[in-house]
Amino acid sequence: MTGAVGPLRVVIIDDHQMVLDGLKAMLAPYGDHVTIVGESSDPAAALAVVREAKPDMVLLDIRLRGASGLDLCGEILAVQPQCKVVFLTVYDDEQYLYQALRVGAAGFLLKRIRGGELVDYLRRICEGEVLIDPSLAGRVALSAARLRSGEFWPGAHLGLTQRESEVLALLVAGLSNRAIAAKLVVSEETVKTHSRGIYRKLGVADRAGAVATALREGVFH
Repeated sequence: MTGAVGPLRVVIIDDHQMVLDGLKAMLAPYGDHVTIVGESSDPAAALAVVREAKPDMVLLDIRLRGASGLDLCGEILAVQPQCKVVFLTVYDDEQYLYQALRVGAAGFLLKRIRGGELVDYLRRICEGEVLIDPSLAGRVALSAARLRSGEFWPGAHLGLTQRESEVLALLVAGLSNRAIAAKLVVSEETVKTHSRGIYRKLGVADRAGAVATALREGVFH
């Protein structure tokens, strides 16, 4: 962590207060390097916190209650273009990573990271690096290779994960949530979770909209 002039000023945004408290406790021993200058568990108030605090960096989750961290990232960079936005999440999904980089994120890290590692990554990101969690590196390389060879799954270009693509195909085929769950050997709740992800990524409100978009975009041939 060379070249630092004072501690990094960081805002943390997560819709779980327990996570915010945990991050503050984890970073407390590194006060010479990182200082928390703002926090928000309410996505609707997060942008105001960033505007007021003017941080060097924002730690942000991908999924927030009633909001998208991806959308919030774009809003943050619109009002604080010099700020570095780093996603800190439990979702180790390369499609989320690609979307995060597309909206301008400077880092994508997983919540299992340790305090010292996090501080080191944040300093490197502040100095200009774009970093992703090492555990994702191999999968990203494999995905890139598959993309170049034309072997990616239908809907990948729309940000769908492979599992979401499978669920969408079954939605298009007219299967119920129960039938999809049985076919994929998952719970109905898991199917509903994947469906919500599909709707958000396709910008639709329901199953009918997802099916219409899939057909219009020629996702399945």
